[in-house]
Amino acid sequence: MKILFCPLLVGSLLVSGFFAAPACAAAEPELLSLAALVEDTLAKNPELKFYEAEIAAAKGERRGAGALPNPELTVGGGYKGVRSSAGQLLGEGAAWSVSLAQPIEWPGRLSLRKAIADKQVALAELGLAQFRYTLRQRTGALGYAVLAAQQKAAAANEIATRFNTLRDVLVQRDPAGVTPQLEIGILEGTALTQQRRASDAAIEELKALAALNQLRGVPAHTPLKVAGELPPFPAARPLAELLDAARTNNFDLRARAAELEKQGFKVDLARNERKPAITVAPYFSREHAGDRDTQAGLSLTIPLGFNSAAKGRAEAERARLTQAEASLGTAQREVERKVVEAALQYEVKRAELARWDGDPAVKFRANAELADRHYRLGAVPIATYLEAQKTFLEVLETLTDTRREAWEAWLELATLTGLNSKD
Repeated sequence: MKILFCPLLVGSLLVSGFFAAPACAAAEPELLSLAALVEDTLAKNPELKFYEAEIAAAKGERRGAGALPNPELTVGGGYKGVRSSAGQLLGEGAAWSVSLAQPIEWPGRLSLRKAIADKQVALAELGLAQFRYTLRQRTGALGYAVLAAQQKAAAANEIATRFNTLRDVLVQRDPAGVTPQLEIGILEGTALTQQRRASDAAIEELKALAALNQLRGVPAHTPLKVAGELPPFPAARPLAELLDAARTNNFDLRARAAELEKQGFKVDLARNERKPAITVAPYFSREHAGDRDTQAGLSLTIPLGFNSAAKGRAEAERARLTQAEASLGTAQREVERKVVEAALQYEVKRAELARWDGDPAVKFRANAELADRHYRLGAVPIATYLEAQKTFLEVLETLTDTRREAWEAWLELATLTGLNSKD
């Protein structure tokens, strides 16, 4: 069932009275189908920029990881005086020197830094893909929550209106005796109960719409109407196939595996860095103190490994590698558990839906309308009439909740296994 929805008006009537109804009348709700809502959210979500910037930052670091350290230019100048052993000045003049030092990395060190930077880029790209996929699933779940709340609110309002109308008819008949008066009171009380149900459903719809607007990067009170129906449920897949897909496609496991590979490169790099880098520095100097003295040559600088800082870094990176291995194993078991639970939830809810012939809400709505007509004619007692109305609402709520739970279980499976990913 599709109904027009104005979140500002519902907020003013049911939540806090903060929003005004005239503002709602001026703003026409945007109408989006479930599919269009997902694409609109993917296009407008502001958090996507964070992940895109993360990729740009990782690529920037990658460009610097493969470069040699910059050479260092040293220029010096001053005054030089030459004296004999007796203190007699033999000559004086300017003295200056220039040298260019270039650190030379140990073989394999630059390639390891490049590999680490490449893995960081891959992790950033995987993070963006995971966010887009999760955002798609979250939007679909919220979109259906809006549709389900609309159906519940519409049905509850329908029954409440029916009770109020019937109550007005009974009052106009000027009933005599206790039984008609009791029936009027029962109808009034039941109408209030159904109006409470409608209010609760409207609040659920408002909350889901506010969450959708947040994902779309617009103010939470922006008018929005979701149209469409829930797509048919796919057939359940074998558990072994789901587990294999999760081990291969699960974003969290892929990220942890990439992190493990990156940590392995870090261990190799820490071992490599225990070997000293060599700095090559050609130099040239000249002095003018009586005679002209010129020197040119090449110097080599090799750090001496007297301290254990490099060894400590290597031990720390190996410990982090062990942590990454343990974290990956724990995440695999956690994902497998969630896949089993979601698959069981989906199979059970889908089996419940398969036991119902057609749309039971249509059948029980017809029963409620039939009971209403015959109660007005005096053919059925009020207990039968009330039971028919309540059964219609309970069946509709049960059907809607079961579909929502099955849909959420399927979305959870899709998220865990990466099935049906469009990214």
